Amino acid sequence: MQRHKDIVDARIAQADQDCGVLVVNTGTGKGKSSAAFGMVARALGHGMKVAVVQFIKGSFSTGEEAFFRRFPEVEFHVMGEGFTWETQDAERDRQSALAAWKQAAAFLADPSYQMVVLDELNIALKLGLVPIEEVLDALQSRPPLQHVVVTGRAAPQALIDIADTVTEMRLVKHAFVAGIRAQKGVEL
Repeated sequence: MQRHKDIVDARIAQADQDCGVLVVNTGTGKGKSSAAFGMVARALGHGMKVAVVQFIKGSFSTGEEAFFRRFPEVEFHVMGEGFTWETQDAERDRQSALAAWKQAAAFLADPSYQMVVLDELNIALKLGLVPIEEVLDALQSRPPLQHVVVTGRAAPQALIDIADTVTEMRLVKHAFVAGIRAQKGVEL
């Protein structure tokens, strides 16, 4: 254990940079947005100002929205109109995603926001609703100390390539398959 401690201590000593980190949570499993909102709670604990833009969710109220709207340090924008298979209107989906991207880009250009969460942006990118080149440019030119968390299935490789941390959640088992509805506090 002493050898392990020495190795870990040496790695910690070498990590001497302070900078904004780009985190991507992707994959087919649950927990991508939940992990992002855990980071929002952590940021608030450190007195940070946070912005959240939700790209797809919007047709139903969620616990995270209800909770984080209580904090004046959090700007929370639910800008989607629900899952695309529900709306059945590709042009409306595109317009909603572009409006969400416009809001997100404003946050990414504002150094007063120390953390920006772009919830379900990966879905909007996968569906071609938001131009990937604009997203990559904005992420790479954001303020140096601003952290960004991007969530959603099917993160594009170009986003993965520029990210600092990428986590892929893998589905092993899901209650919905057994006929259990989305539950408050778990999915809602």
